[in-house]
Amino acid sequence: MIQIDIDSCYKTVMEAVESASKIVLKGFEGTKHVDTKSASWDLVTEYDSKTEELLIKTLSEAFPDHKFIGEETASKTKLTDEPTWIIDPIDGTTNFVHGIPYCCISIGLAISREVVIGIVSCPPLNQIFTAIKGRGAFLNGKPIHVSKAEELQNAVMGYEFSLGSRPELRELFINRYRALVAKAQGMRSFGSSQMQLCLVAMGSLDAYQVEFLWPWDVAAGSLIVTEAGGTVIDTDGGKFDCEKSRIIATSTKKLAEEIVEVLRTVS
Repeated sequence: MIQIDIDSCYKTVMEAVESASKIVLKGFEGTKHVDTKSASWDLVTEYDSKTEELLIKTLSEAFPDHKFIGEETASKTKLTDEPTWIIDPIDGTTNFVHGIPYCCISIGLAISREVVIGIVSCPPLNQIFTAIKGRGAFLNGKPIHVSKAEELQNAVMGYEFSLGSRPELRELFINRYRALVAKAQGMRSFGSSQMQLCLVAMGSLDAYQVEFLWPWDVAAGSLIVTEAGGTVIDTDGGKFDCEKSRIIATSTKKLAEEIVEVLRTVS
C-alpha cells in the first residue's frame, strides 16, 4: 500500500467536513432550488455542488497529488492505487429537499483501492460518524459497535425501497422485499445508504442491503461498519468491492450469510 500520513489526511478532511456541514445545514433549513437529473426521483440542489466544490478545493490544496471521485462536480474515474477521495456531498438528497433529517455528507479515502478513512456527517441531526482503518468507529467521538444479532428473525433490516422507482428494478426489489420481510423481525427504509450503514455500525439496525448505486454511496459507511465490528460482503456472498456498490452490511457473519441465501431465492 502507498504510504501517506493518514493522521494528516484525517485532520484536514475533518476540518473540511466541518465547513461543508454548515453549508448543508443552511440549505436544509432554508430555501433550495431543485433540479432533476436522470429521473423525477433523482434530485440535485445547488447545495450538492457547493458542498462538493468546497471539499475538493480544500483537499486538493492540501494534497495536490490525490485523485477525486464524486457525484456532482468531480471526475467519475475508476479507483486506482493512487490516494483517492470518494465524495457524496449530500447522500439522501430527496430527504434533504423534503426536510427529512436523514441526509449526510460522506467522504472515503481509498489507497490501493482500499478505503482507509470514512466520514459520514449528518448536520440536521448533529451526528458525525468516523473511522480510520484499524482504529475503530465513532459517533461524535464516542466508540460505536454493531449489535449481536445472528438471525433474521431477531433482526431489524434496512432495505432501500426507493430504488423500486426505477422500472427495470421494480419487480426484483418487490420480490426481494417479500422474501426478506417474511423472515425479518422488521424492515426499515431511510432514503440514505450511508446513514443506514451508520445505523448498522451503531447497532440500531442489524443489517442493510443495497446495490445498483455508486462508490460514493457506500465507501465511507462500509469502513465504518467493519471498524464497528460488523460484516460487509457483496450481495452474492463474495468479497465487497466498493466500485460494484453491491453490499450486505450486518452485525455478524452468520446474519450476512442468511441474507445471501434469502436473496438467492429471488435474484
